[in-house]
Amino acid sequence: MEEKKKNPTLRWKIISGVLAVALITVSCFYAFGVGKPACTNATNAQSSVTETVAATDAAKTNDALSLWTDSAPLKKQLTDFMKSITAEGSNDFIPVKDRIAVFDMDGTLCCETDPGYFDHKLLYYRVTEDPDYKDKASAEEKAVCEKIKTYFETGEYPKGLDVEHGKAVATAFKGMTPEEFDAYVKKYKEQPTIGYNNMKYGEAFYKPMLQVVDYLQANDFKVYVVSGTDRLITRGLCDGVLDIPPSQMIGSDESFVATNQGDKDGLDYTFSKDDKVITGGEFIIKNLKMNKVSVIEREIGQQPVLCFGNSSGDGAMANFTITNNKYQSGAYLLCCDDLERENGNQKKADSMRESCEKNGWTAVSMKDDWKTIYGDNVTRKAA
Repeated sequence: MEEKKKNPTLRWKIISGVLAVALITVSCFYAFGVGKPACTNATNAQSSVTETVAATDAAKTNDALSLWTDSAPLKKQLTDFMKSITAEGSNDFIPVKDRIAVFDMDGTLCCETDPGYFDHKLLYYRVTEDPDYKDKASAEEKAVCEKIKTYFETGEYPKGLDVEHGKAVATAFKGMTPEEFDAYVKKYKEQPTIGYNNMKYGEAFYKPMLQVVDYLQANDFKVYVVSGTDRLITRGLCDGVLDIPPSQMIGSDESFVATNQGDKDGLDYTFSKDDKVITGGEFIIKNLKMNKVSVIEREIGQQPVLCFGNSSGDGAMANFTITNNKYQSGAYLLCCDDLERENGNQKKADSMRESCEKNGWTAVSMKDDWKTIYGDNVTRKAA
């Protein structure tokens, strides 16, 4: 008898059937059998991913303010604030368009006294040392520099010097294009600091505060520098350190004119193709106290939600930020209480701390809140 041939098609049908039954059995086991349901497992997987992302975000947050001590009030307040105002659906959520922060410059972002303000040192150099200008300096400019010298020597700021200094800056740098003025500032800021080792004036920025600026910008804040220093000097000093456009750097103001304008009023003169914009020599306004509030209203047009300063000249700006604000807001004022790493002044620091308690501002201790000021390679020279 002839042997029947095997049917390979039938064999594969049987194998496929067995595999299908096994697959169904395994699926049912995980879905309904011993252990947690499949939906719970999926939830756990999602939860694990969420926890990982949250942990990563937390690490980023901690790293963002790594130069601040964990006990620093600003570090906790600012990170809590950021979580609250950036969370969609939160009652404290702040739209990106309204995330405005304002910073003073001298004593808030950079060194204020070595032995005095950067813009005062710049004018003093221009009038008394610059070989291209010192013989052209006016009697008024020289008289102002005598007061500046006294200020450097005693640490006491003469009444009225702020406006007199502003006028002297305007006249001493008259006729420069903004580009020429900027180049002058940048050249001078390459000078080594007097009171510190391994640091130039252009490097004398507080590293913990630079972290705050970066942290805010990473969370979609628009950051403005609102300084009492001349606007052009502010721009030149901050350029290359802060990633902030010139339009967001506001300072004290002087006039601008066209090179061929002469004595004509701006309403009687039209800028021509042969013209350049130059400094006009007229001082307009010192950007301190209430003038800071006025300039914020004029140039920003929005109430900030965060303010950072260090002196009574910033008090109006701080109060403006936290008063009747429709959003959660805060003001942080630096106390110059570090007498070893910085040219601190305990009396001024104590006075600022009292002002913070009185006005509802948060005090920042340079001594206790910062792990470093200028970097570990920078040291203060012995007095």
